[in-house]
Amino acid sequence: MPMTRSLLPTDRRRPAGILLVAAILFAMPLAVGTARGEEKVRQVLPGAPAAEAPQQLARVKAPDQSEIERFCSNIADAARDRRYALQAEELKQLQTGIDQRMKALDEKKAEYETWLKRREVFLARAEDGVVQIYAGMKPDAAAERLAIVNADLAAAILMKLDSRKAGVILNEMDQKAAATLTGIMASAARRVDPS
Repeated sequence: MPMTRSLLPTDRRRPAGILLVAAILFAMPLAVGTARGEEKVRQVLPGAPAAEAPQQLARVKAPDQSEIERFCSNIADAARDRRYALQAEELKQLQTGIDQRMKALDEKKAEYETWLKRREVFLARAEDGVVQIYAGMKPDAAAERLAIVNADLAAAILMKLDSRKAGVILNEMDQKAAATLTGIMASAARRVDPS
């Protein structure tokens, strides 16, 4: 005869309690997950890529101070060398820029010196002939012409003329023009550069 077991009143409560505990345990992860917003319901369609598994956080052991110091000491020389290399490269670029500017400055200086020599030669040739022309003119006509000419050139011509002839020409000139020419001649006669 098969053995049947009679259910005692305490045995009848046990399946209901087990079911209640199982339901609570099953519902807890769902309630906790949705409360935190960690789990999202995702619908997977046929032919779609498989859902990614949630990533597990792995505990990484924090490096202790000696490991950090060893790492820093190992890369210190390489970092210093890289910093020096960057500084050397920057210095080379600056030196190249300075060299280019110096070259341009030397070219401008040579151009200016060439122009100055041509000007001096021209003035030396022209002055003698021009001075002779103004020396032979009547003072009132010379004064009229010199008032029209560039003030620097007129002052140079007057300085080359005999002082008596230059005085008579200045006497015939307009007061403003004579004052301008006298100022230029006085500054040119200085031995020291006023600037």
